Amino acid sequence: MNFESINIWCWLIPILVGVLCSVFGYLLGKGGNTAIDLSSELNLLRDQNAKLEADLASCNKKIKDKNSEVVPSKISFDKNAAKAAFGKNIKPDDLKVVEGIGPKIEGLFHNYDIKTWKALSNTSVRKCQEVLDSGGDRYKVHDPASWPMQAKMCYEGKWKELHKWQEEHKHGKL
Repeated sequence: MNFESINIWCWLIPILVGVLCSVFGYLLGKGGNTAIDLSSELNLLRDQNAKLEADLASCNKKIKDKNSEVVPSKISFDKNAAKAAFGKNIKPDDLKVVEGIGPKIEGLFHNYDIKTWKALSNTSVRKCQEVLDSGGDRYKVHDPASWPMQAKMCYEGKWKELHKWQEEHKHGKL
C-alpha cells in the first residue's frame, strides 16, 4: 500500500466525525437524565383521592340511612287463593307446603329459627343442606336446591305458579 498517495484528510475526517459523535452523544445523554419534579402533581392527586373517598363515604352513609328507613311490608296471606290452587287448606308459614319438606324436616328448620316462608326463602341452599345434615344420615336423600325458591313463591302468594311448578317437578327436584 502506498501511504504517500493517501491524503491526510482521509485520516482526519473519520477521526473528526468520531469526536463530534462522541460529544453529541454525551450531550444528548446528559440532557435525558434531568429529573422532573412531580411532587406537586402527586399532592394534587392525593387531595382529589381524599375528596372522592369522603364523597363515597357520604353516599354509603346516605344509602345505609335510606335502607334503615325502609320498613319491609309483609305480604298478606290469602288462604282462599292457596286453597283454590292446591285444593286444600293451607296454614300461614307452613313449611310443609314446600315439596320435599315434611313434619320432621320442618322441625329441623324450626330448630334453626327458620319458621316462616320468608325466612326459608332468604336461606341459602348450603344452609338448608346444613339443616338436613343436622338430622343425620336418613335425610341424605333429600335435595333442598329448590326449597328457597318454593318458599319465596309461598311468601309472595304465587300459589298457581307454585302448584304448577310442583306438578312439573315431582319430588321437588330441579
